[in-house]
Amino acid sequence: MGDVSIISGTIAEGGQRLDKALAEASGLSRERVKALMGEGRVLLGGKEAHQASHKPEAGTAFEIRVPAATAAEAQAQDIPLTVVYEDADLIVIDKPAGLVVHPAAGNLDGTLVNALLHHCKGELSGIGGVVRPGIVHRIDKETSGLLVVAKTNKAHEGLARQFADHSIERAYFAVVSGLPKPPAGTVSSHIGRSDHDRKKMAVLHEHNKRGKHAVTHYRLIEALGGASLVECRLETGRTHQVRVHMASIGHPLLGDPVYGRAPTKFRPLLNQLHFARQALHAAVLGFIHPLTGEVLRFESALPADMAGLLVELGSNTISTAL
Repeated sequence: MGDVSIISGTIAEGGQRLDKALAEASGLSRERVKALMGEGRVLLGGKEAHQASHKPEAGTAFEIRVPAATAAEAQAQDIPLTVVYEDADLIVIDKPAGLVVHPAAGNLDGTLVNALLHHCKGELSGIGGVVRPGIVHRIDKETSGLLVVAKTNKAHEGLARQFADHSIERAYFAVVSGLPKPPAGTVSSHIGRSDHDRKKMAVLHEHNKRGKHAVTHYRLIEALGGASLVECRLETGRTHQVRVHMASIGHPLLGDPVYGRAPTKFRPLLNQLHFARQALHAAVLGFIHPLTGEVLRFESALPADMAGLLVELGSNTISTAL
């Protein structure tokens, strides 16, 4: 089969679909796992597994043989990057709002992956598949802040395990409508595709098999006269998690075009500032270096647009929020 990277372990929880269980254990997407099953690259209990819906027992051994990446369909592009940290195994980027993380239909170039292919001269891990080299996790196009990318397969595997066991430190700053009460708390729910709009995520019933368990811890940093600056710390990393969770408790992010309309009193200000994105910034990222064992922790200052919004809202804590 040529050069392969092997991800192995045991099924942590019985009763789950095999593709879901392996995705959570490996950091691969469910679609990637299913594709590898179709190629005979997934072993369960020492035998090839081909049925994604199979529900293995807890403790069953698995092995995923991930082939070396083929030539990337994404093209290297000289797009400026803010590099916070880089070594032979990984790179940490401070992503600006507006930059898509990886190519997809409608966004085949101009993405973070295109920029990384140029910056790293193609030296990115192949575990994520052809058009997603190095990508271990994502943040939304219109969310700014910190993102770690793997340059080697070993780094990718080690980071994916940390994301899977929720040991990565991730803190976001968000400007939300209203004043959260209590001022600190935890939102725990299942998040999955909305029943009413396939482009949106939603809080689903805990028995809905489309949903994934999601946990967000929030705390009020500053009340801003009808809005609030909050810190959100993630245990899990579901699509649109902060946006969905804060909206679900009645405090959607200012500027979010999908999960909440801004209160009438803030619309003139948002228009004046041309603030047309969710007010969300990935401010803290901490993890253990998968090769050296060193504890790494990075902080990112609020970008100019969010800082400007907070100034206009009367904030006194922008420089001390971290």
